[in-house]
Amino acid sequence: MAERGALWLLSLLCLTFLHTQSSAAKHGDKGSSAQPFSPFWFTVEPQDTLAIRGNAALLNCSAHSDAATPARIEWKKDGTFMSLVSDERRRILPDGSLFFTHVVHSKHNKPDEGTYQCVATIDNLGSISSHTARLSVAGMPRFTSQPAPTSVHLGDSQVMACEINSDLVPFTRWEKDRQPLELSTRLVQLPSGALVISNASEADAGLYRCLVENVGSSKSSDEGQLQILPETGEERKLEFLVQPGPVTKVVGTSVLLPCVVTGYPAPHVRWMFGDKLLEESEGRVEILGGGSLQIFNLTEEDAGTYTCVADNSNATIETQTQLTVQVPPRFVKRPENIYAHESMDIVFECEVSGSPAPTVKWVKNGDAVIPSDYFKIIKEHNLQVLGLVKSDEGFYQCLAENDAGNIQSSAQLIILDHDVALPSSPPPSLTPNTTDHVTPGFGGVASPAGPTPSAPRDVVASLVSTRFIKLTWRQPAEPHGDELTYSVFYSQEGTSRERVVNTSRPGEMQVTIQNLMPDSKYRFRVVAHNSNGQGESSAALKVATQAEVQVPGPAPNLQAVPNTPTSVFLSWDKPVTGNGEILTYKLYYTDKSVGNEQDVDTDSLSYTLTGLKKNTEYSFRVVANNKHGPGVSTDDIVVRTLSDVPSGPPQNLTLEVQNSKSILLRWQPPPLNSQNGEITGYKIRYRKGSRRSEAAETTGGTQLNKLIDGLERGTEYSFRVSAMTVNGTGPATEWITAETFESDLDESRVPDQPSSLHVRPLVNSIVVSWTPPENQDIVVRGYTIGYGLGSPHAQTIKVDYKQRYYTIENLDHSSHYVITLKAFNNVGEGIPVYESAITRPQSVPDPSPMMPPVGVQASVLSHDTIKVTWADNSLPKNQKITDNRYYTVRWKTNIPANTKVKMANTTSLSHMVIGLKPNTLYEFSVMVTKGRRTSTWSMTAQGTTFETIPSSAPKDVTVVSKENKPRTIIVNWQPPSEANGKITGYIIYYSTDVNAEVHDWVIEPVVGNRLTHQIQELTLDTTYYFKIQARNSKGMGPMSEAVHFRTPKTSNVPPKPGPSGNLHPQDSGTSVGKSGVGSNSENHILVIVIIISVGAFTIIVVVVGAFLCTRRTTSHQKKKRAASKSSNGSHKYKGNSKDLKPPDLWIHHERLELKPMDKSPDPNPVMTETPIPRTSQDITPADSGLESNPHLQQRRNSYRGHESEDNMSTLAGRRGMRPKMMMPFDAQPPQPVISAHPIHSLDNHHHHYHMGSLASPTRSYLYHQGSGHLRPHACATPISHLDRVDSTESVRNTPNSDPLPPATASSQASCPSEIMADLESSYHGSTTTEEEPSYSSNLPPHRSAHPHTHAHPLKSFAVPAIPPSSHPTYESPALPSTPLLAQTGPPTHPHVVKTASIGTLGRTRTPMAVTVPNAP
Repeated sequence: MAERGALWLLSLLCLTFLHTQSSAAKHGDKGSSAQPFSPFWFTVEPQDTLAIRGNAALLNCSAHSDAATPARIEWKKDGTFMSLVSDERRRILPDGSLFFTHVVHSKHNKPDEGTYQCVATIDNLGSISSHTARLSVAGMPRFTSQPAPTSVHLGDSQVMACEINSDLVPFTRWEKDRQPLELSTRLVQLPSGALVISNASEADAGLYRCLVENVGSSKSSDEGQLQILPETGEERKLEFLVQPGPVTKVVGTSVLLPCVVTGYPAPHVRWMFGDKLLEESEGRVEILGGGSLQIFNLTEEDAGTYTCVADNSNATIETQTQLTVQVPPRFVKRPENIYAHESMDIVFECEVSGSPAPTVKWVKNGDAVIPSDYFKIIKEHNLQVLGLVKSDEGFYQCLAENDAGNIQSSAQLIILDHDVALPSSPPPSLTPNTTDHVTPGFGGVASPAGPTPSAPRDVVASLVSTRFIKLTWRQPAEPHGDELTYSVFYSQEGTSRERVVNTSRPGEMQVTIQNLMPDSKYRFRVVAHNSNGQGESSAALKVATQAEVQVPGPAPNLQAVPNTPTSVFLSWDKPVTGNGEILTYKLYYTDKSVGNEQDVDTDSLSYTLTGLKKNTEYSFRVVANNKHGPGVSTDDIVVRTLSDVPSGPPQNLTLEVQNSKSILLRWQPPPLNSQNGEITGYKIRYRKGSRRSEAAETTGGTQLNKLIDGLERGTEYSFRVSAMTVNGTGPATEWITAETFESDLDESRVPDQPSSLHVRPLVNSIVVSWTPPENQDIVVRGYTIGYGLGSPHAQTIKVDYKQRYYTIENLDHSSHYVITLKAFNNVGEGIPVYESAITRPQSVPDPSPMMPPVGVQASVLSHDTIKVTWADNSLPKNQKITDNRYYTVRWKTNIPANTKVKMANTTSLSHMVIGLKPNTLYEFSVMVTKGRRTSTWSMTAQGTTFETIPSSAPKDVTVVSKENKPRTIIVNWQPPSEANGKITGYIIYYSTDVNAEVHDWVIEPVVGNRLTHQIQELTLDTTYYFKIQARNSKGMGPMSEAVHFRTPKTSNVPPKPGPSGNLHPQDSGTSVGKSGVGSNSENHILVIVIIISVGAFTIIVVVVGAFLCTRRTTSHQKKKRAASKSSNGSHKYKGNSKDLKPPDLWIHHERLELKPMDKSPDPNPVMTETPIPRTSQDITPADSGLESNPHLQQRRNSYRGHESEDNMSTLAGRRGMRPKMMMPFDAQPPQPVISAHPIHSLDNHHHHYHMGSLASPTRSYLYHQGSGHLRPHACATPISHLDRVDSTESVRNTPNSDPLPPATASSQASCPSEIMADLESSYHGSTTTEEEPSYSSNLPPHRSAHPHTHAHPLKSFAVPAIPPSSHPTYESPALPSTPLLAQTGPPTHPHVVKTASIGTLGRTRTPMAVTVPNAP
């Protein structure tokens, strides 16, 4: 029992072992066996065939294969498969050839002519295509020229014409007297079909005709009679009967180059290949028919230029032709069969040669391969397939084609299963990159003895870019081995192709995948390999690459064509990937000779670039720009501008008299930048003496000398040389003269010794002079001077034969030099003559320097001239200069940026320095020079040139609309670059008509150095033009260029109503209606009656109250006012207006002048009306005699020049005298609160206004009875404009030209002395910015007045009342008041220093100092 059990166990073990062995053997077989490649190729391929209409034709094709089933042959015509199932005329023979039973061909129906290709297919393996073949059908014979009756001299040559369709020439033959003509080396048929008869004999006479046979129908030409003439011995001119034309042939064929010459004496014909004589060789090169050249078995080396040269004893003639030899394509490297696994990358290599260079295309299984992301053409002709899939298996063919032919070669791709090993030595066509994919473990099969790794863990994309992704992972949980390698498989979403990248070394757990597409999604999975094979795959990881900025791609088809010597026309196409609208193209161009790149912008697809250098290479590239920025640049293209005639003459023209009859000219080419092309030659013009008639000679382009001979003895000739290009002749050099020798001198020996040599030593130089050799019969070409310390051979100098002296420079002082002089000619140098000299010692400088000039004064004469004077203590007392001394004046400005010093010399004690800059401080100093002695610089004197009017206009004028105020604009500018003095103001001109006269423009004066200004109440949707003029103390500068601005079309800003009680009647009605108070007419009437009643009652109470208050003014107060006026120049009031005459207002503007003035302004300035915000309350005058007047609400600001007061006595009169230009202006400023306190003057020159913090404005107005109307005069101290950014009001002021008589207490109301009244010169109204307070001294403050929005801006004029003294403070808007541009005039007021505080609605402002200089 035990034995039986042991046997069972032994049997089981044996069976298990056998099973394991067989299993391993099976796996081993599977792993090592790869499907073999299938031999498959064409044994015969179709050839180009000429068929005859109506006859049969055959295109051969057959393929070889080892497959069990033979290859199936199909045919393509012109790239499309032919359907021959029901075709009776055409069929495929059993061997695969295509047979035509009869060829059909007519003028309009050519079904058989075309390009044919056969395709062989083996099912389940693939297809291959043959090369292409052309089937042509011979046309009907047509003679374009036929034999004509002609004659030929004995021994001469003649041509019988017979030209026919080129494809039928092989089918032509000749007959003489209706008998076939046998051709020979003497009787030759040309490629055109013509017959050449050379070395004619009597036997050649007869009737000749040519025939076309074997092309379906025969045709013969006309017959031509040839007569043989006896040779008379008379000379006949050489001429070509037939000349060779350019010809193209294929390697291995033969060519006949015709060349037939006639003439007497009989010519000898020879051929040149390039510049070498062509020798005849047996069976290769032959000269037939007296001169035609036949070359057999052509090679590439035979291509080139051939020249047929015919000559006899009287003449030589020649003609040239070009032979081009084409080479059909041939394979240098054929594609090879490849084994691969799926996901691998492979490359089929294909290298071809040929002339012209062949084009290569790839075919897979008979279908053209279209390049894509996975099929790429690399290294010119190689095919790369990325991420192989099973369907990529098959036959790949490389087809190469040029004008001489086409060829094909095929290779098979087999994709093996992953468990089948690739062959141990991969095919050579696999690239190193591909062989990397053959990773350890790929080849073998997993042995059951060892497990494979589990899936790698935690696969993540650690770095994601636009075109690459870096993956990292962790080792599998079950590696089953130490040194693991990894493969990363990846594919783009939407494609089935998976590609693979392997880690570069065992254990590495990261890889970077390159060449991905931007903004695309990819799937990644990682597989580990151990010694047992490939393990499990990780789960797929999906990652998207980043999007690239969508800039345009390169512009295709960039072309550059030079159209003139200085311009190039460039064109290109729109980028294929524009990524949105192309905004502009930037064209970059580089001068290749310099290398600096420049660019221009254009928005079109072409551009003509001008201003280039002539005959210069430039490179060009184009970059498209879209909203994201510049795109990808095109490749550079290089083009050379066209050549032109030289723009400069040749250089360094020298003449060398050779003898009594010849002169040698030498020169150098023109400078490179003026050659403008390749120099093809030089033209030499020469003339005798001063004659006008010229002779000319030319030379080759590289020849830089010319011997002109045949000249007359002892005669002067003038020469000039000009350079030539293919475009013409450039400018010539200046005329240079030389005189031929009287007699021919001897140049068979060297010259004699110079007859004398003299030296004159100086400190650092020696002057050498000499006389020529006594024997004048020997040619002297020049002299050689040698010199050195103790030896004459250290340095040598050669000089012209005409020269008789020379200065040797840069020598050491107090040194002994030896000098030698030799005459030379073309034979050599003659006997030297020696001399020595010792240079002088260096002179010791004079120990006593000159005394500098003293008393230097700078007297300013004008804006650009200063006279500098001085005294010289080293002169006698009468300051008379008797020696050769001179003075050097130097000057410079004190501007740090300009430290340049200028100097001038003079021999007098004064110097007028002109051309200086206006209003600039200069420093002057003087020094004296006498011989070698100089003084130091004197003490400096300073002088500031006078101002002059600005010589340039304000710069950078811009106009912008104010936010939320469409009818208000802000004008900004920069000061003029040449102010020529301190800018005291600007004038803004504006108009709706840019061509209007200057006096018709509205003006806006701006005081001080402000660089911004607001203009309000412009008309909507209107174009305005603005100019600005700067002003200094000398007057107005030039106007700026007009700047235009169009106001917006609509005003979206709602009108701002004033404070309560200020609504205009029209506005009131609207407001009430809108709020819905009463919908019937009775309610309206009742409300209006109540409002009018209350208003009337209020007015009466206010008038009575004001009247009583003014009556209470005591004599004490009047005295106080008088004292105040006398001490501070403040206002003085009379008791009753009846005592007052209505004066016009005149303001002394000199207190606003920023610089002293030398002349008064324009006597008749153009004025502008400027309305001012007004109050809606009735005004009660402070003086007892002043009455309220309702007409004040209708008053307008008006400039009237010198009109009389009578003309303006009524409002109607005022309107009638309205000036030409008026500017509406009714925007309201914020309400600043201002106070002023008088302080006695501390400064004799300026008023200082210090901003404080009090909040009590003061303002005084005078009312004068005149023609029944009250008249307001703002009695305010003029102040400088406080420069503020938030200015909202316009400054509109105009100077008055008339000086005023002094005011008298009896005849005029007294304002402060700054404001005078003159009946003839009235000045009305001024506006100011919100920050500009007005001041009065020692006066009671006003009561409050409120702004009011008026219906008509031109009628807006606010007149606050003078309040009683019982009201110390109040709140009021600052009524605008800004003086005009400064006026000149004597100051009539003491200097007052005032402090003011300004605030707007309770906001505290930082104090600002305002300095207003006084007039001189």
